[in-house]
Amino acid sequence: MTIDAKTKVCGLIGYPVGHSVSPVIHNNLAEMYGHNLVYVPLPVEPGKLKSAIAGAEAFGFAGMNVTVPYKSEVIPYLKEIDPLAKQIGAVNTLVHTDGGYKGYNTDMPGLYRAMCSDGIQIEGEEIILLGAGGVARAIAFLLLEKGAKHVIILNRNKERAKNLTDEVNEAVRQRKTEEKTAFPHKMPFAAAYALEEYREINDSRQYLVIQATNVGMFPHTEHAVIEDESFYRLVKAGYDVIFNPLETRFMRLVRQAGGEAYHGLKMLLYQGLIAYELWNDILISGETAEVIYRKMEKALGV
Repeated sequence: MTIDAKTKVCGLIGYPVGHSVSPVIHNNLAEMYGHNLVYVPLPVEPGKLKSAIAGAEAFGFAGMNVTVPYKSEVIPYLKEIDPLAKQIGAVNTLVHTDGGYKGYNTDMPGLYRAMCSDGIQIEGEEIILLGAGGVARAIAFLLLEKGAKHVIILNRNKERAKNLTDEVNEAVRQRKTEEKTAFPHKMPFAAAYALEEYREINDSRQYLVIQATNVGMFPHTEHAVIEDESFYRLVKAGYDVIFNPLETRFMRLVRQAGGEAYHGLKMLLYQGLIAYELWNDILISGETAEVIYRKMEKALGV
């Protein structure tokens, strides 16, 4: 590719961003589609986010991804925010518009596409969600949107889990009020448990379990949020949002108990593909997604 005055510049803002595999996604897509586009990591030191967004706008950057710690902090500096991102309270993709950037959240649509590609069903399922932070909050609303039957939120700080369940259950109440229908179950959509209360969960059934914390992420790879092997007998499928390492201790414990286990690399893939689609007004095929996924694995040394 020849970089010239017409080259569309996109990038990743966060701190740090040096080890991101997002450039693998976007630069390979640009090459495959013949787009005059380059994607670069853009480390933004704490306290400099506002000036970074203004600078990107001044240079005419076509779009950016946003990673930690700025997914919520970036919102005040945007011209517009997509309804899903507003509901979640986090933005990970910026699209250039006249007068500023519009913020989107492609993490959750990306997670949903990843789960679908792995054959994981959400609709009608009983689900355990490990964690109550920003990622877990977004996932809880995704589960509501996609028709989960019931969600149990387990978190070290039970009060934080309760705050999230209250928020999600209020969204259910408002939706049913608007639709003038009743929630079909006596139990609330979401329930909060302290992490150590997992033994109180009904063990006569099995659950889809989504691991939405950073426990087990490189370099602390020998840790899991729950170590007790008896917990994993509740798990028919476990999905860890972590992708480094590609097999977390959570995943090993799920598999040892006989469940299916998945990592978060496909979530990273699909959130990136959706961002690229927004920047270039295209739809990326499943075949192209598979090629990019293999390139990501190679970049990670798989």
